[in-house]
Amino acid sequence: MISEPTYLAARMVSGTISNHFAYHLETADCAGKCNLAPQPELQCIEAVIDVAFWASLRREEGHSPKISLALLPPEKAKQPLMFKHRLRLTPHNLTKLGPAVEKAGIHLGVWHDEKGMYVWGSVLNLPGICFVLEVIEPGLLVVKHSRADGFGKFINVAILKGDEIKIVNERRLGMGDSPALVASLLGMPLPDSQDDAVNVLIELAGAMREHGRGGLVLVVPANSYAWHDSIVHPISYPIVPAYCGISDLMKEDISERSKPSWREALTRAIDTVGGFTAVDGATVITHEYDMLAFGVKVTRSKNSMPAQEILMTEPVEDSTGALIHPAQNGGTRHLAAAQFVNDQRDSLALVASQDGHFTIFSWSSQLDRVHAHRIDALLL
Repeated sequence: MISEPTYLAARMVSGTISNHFAYHLETADCAGKCNLAPQPELQCIEAVIDVAFWASLRREEGHSPKISLALLPPEKAKQPLMFKHRLRLTPHNLTKLGPAVEKAGIHLGVWHDEKGMYVWGSVLNLPGICFVLEVIEPGLLVVKHSRADGFGKFINVAILKGDEIKIVNERRLGMGDSPALVASLLGMPLPDSQDDAVNVLIELAGAMREHGRGGLVLVVPANSYAWHDSIVHPISYPIVPAYCGISDLMKEDISERSKPSWREALTRAIDTVGGFTAVDGATVITHEYDMLAFGVKVTRSKNSMPAQEILMTEPVEDSTGALIHPAQNGGTRHLAAAQFVNDQRDSLALVASQDGHFTIFSWSSQLDRVHAHRIDALLL
């Protein structure tokens, strides 16, 4: 018997989430994908969100819980850790179990029987399109799912913060051109040659957000010095020779990339670059991820005009694009990013704010202006 939810947002959002999973599971099945999770029932979605919300408001030995719940039966899990006795899915039990599963990639397994919802153990490897609910902080929940092929960052479906609900609109990349990074975060298929490259930028975005100091990364073409026209000289901290830790690993063949040691080395290299983004100024990398400089000051190119108007979009339901002055978008990093992309139109700019917001600036040839993609809802 599943109890009625007392967190109103759980009921409001569960139908949309249920439809999302039904669509994606059917699509993946028709595409011949194997090892897919079962369709989560609407009542179960409501119950998991409801219990997780109330658990998020509790504290255990002074700490708020950070929990990831995977909705699947134990027989669908690969090498699960099984409890001898099932535990009822309650805020109390989730709070007690929270400290054991705080590390990324560990999920509590949740399923149901005629008596109601229960926690059966923990799991590391999930089947495709598996319902996952993460408790990020008190009152902040993210519903997401694993990708159909099992690799890459999970796809965010909905973000709930108290009574505020954001439903990710995966069929609307935004007006104008959208970078591959945004498409990947929305779960859109990319050519195989782009998948690994996009994942590097996603991991770098995570590293930028993690240090909490804010940061600006300029992604410029390799073997080009045009970007020098848009920065202040001399460069405070040039890297000579360029740091090639990421690019060297990306050149490894597929047999090496399948090894855990390769993934660990790539994470360390990305974290190295991400650490330097905490230094005041911009970090400059190439499209191949060679790090060229950090602490760079951006200025308007002498051959360009000030960026007067940008398009701001966020890929969530009921969000419309807004044409705004760059100064309305944020502080000095956002202004610098908008001006740099306005001048260097074959470049990208990634901006992490101290408040957790994250924006990608790219040039839209369709709209003939800078397009600012607000994607923090996709990175949680």
